[in-house]
Amino acid sequence: MNKSSREIAVKVLKANGYKLTKQRQSLIDILFEFEDRYIELTKLDQLMREKYPKMSHNTIYRNVKEFAAIGIVEESQSEVDGKTEVKLDCNEQHTHHHHFICNNCGKVRELEMCPLDFFEEQLPGAEITGHHFELYGLCAQCKKELSKVG
Repeated sequence: MNKSSREIAVKVLKANGYKLTKQRQSLIDILFEFEDRYIELTKLDQLMREKYPKMSHNTIYRNVKEFAAIGIVEESQSEVDGKTEVKLDCNEQHTHHHHFICNNCGKVRELEMCPLDFFEEQLPGAEITGHHFELYGLCAQCKKELSKVG
């Protein structure tokens, strides 16, 4: 995501008829701090409630759902514990894409190819109504650093 990701998020928010409140700006700012990785929704909730102690969990979760609906954030389920994780949408065009997620550092890299065509060929006559695809492993930097240790 480029340096103007905050501005893009604000622009998308306003274009969809949402007001930019202090709380929504803070939510965008926190997500920007973690822009190259997913953050657990419970951690995001905790960080928001540190800034706004009277803000309800429901308000935070509702805003995240609204952000997801308009393409500001992407949601995923943690491979480890199944908890919901979110991050700023890394694809400015909001087109369909997948990720590689490093199990060590948590960095997310966008993948440009979708394997759905491969699976459709194996299921003649079937109608696929949705899918979720992510790759997990070690990024090149972590693999290099961990090979020095071990």
